Amino acid sequence: MALNNTYDARPVQQETAVGAGAQVLLLSLLASAIGMGTAGRLTGLAFAFATWAMLSRALRRSRLPSFGPANRVTLGRATLVGGVTALVADSFRSAPPVSLLVGLTAVALILDGVDGRVARLTGTSSPLGARFDMEVDAFLILVLSVYVASDLGPWVLLIGGMRYVFVAAARVWPWLTAPLPPSTARKTVAALQGVLLLLAGADLLTRTANAGVVLLALVLLVWSFGRDVRWLWRRTSRVGEAPAAVARRLVPQR
Repeated sequence: MALNNTYDARPVQQETAVGAGAQVLLLSLLASAIGMGTAGRLTGLAFAFATWAMLSRALRRSRLPSFGPANRVTLGRATLVGGVTALVADSFRSAPPVSLLVGLTAVALILDGVDGRVARLTGTSSPLGARFDMEVDAFLILVLSVYVASDLGPWVLLIGGMRYVFVAAARVWPWLTAPLPPSTARKTVAALQGVLLLLAGADLLTRTANAGVVLLALVLLVWSFGRDVRWLWRRTSRVGEAPAAVARRLVPQR
């Protein structure tokens, strides 16, 4: 008897569509509440479409049997991040209500500690879920750094861009893609980035104090990335090959 190896992606795809619909609804509510301009609306819609498209593609490739409760929490966070993205884009036209920006960001940061716990409790952890969670976190940090940089200067963008620079560097030096060991310090530094950037953008401290808070975040992030890069370099050296040789071996040849 032949096994049925067909995979029906429709159930999980429907959930991504619901997420996109929730994003559009949130944008509509924000637009009516604060009179959001064209830039904010279009940026929010672009975020919603990009999230739906990339997540749909990833789900088809992973062939997950169900979307899972943890991914639903992360999708909810992505919806909030889309709202924050729209507000930040609109801030170049007029300053958004700080309380609204802080509220959406704070809930997104709080939920960051929920989806992983839900995944462990329900036994629904997956590589896709971990990657989805990471990408939402990274983009939120990027958006917050753009918002804070509008007041403190472009140097703040180093915080939001560092992870993407690391990903780009890994295309040149594939030894950077090796898995890293679990690290409480790495997780703590990553979590602090959002908290410190939110504090700097909440208009609670003086400009000098905000600069100090963001500088602390940047120093911690540089230390964390530097520590990981050093570990990856030493790991590559221990296997008996120079990193450049490993890179040449791993890069596909035409």
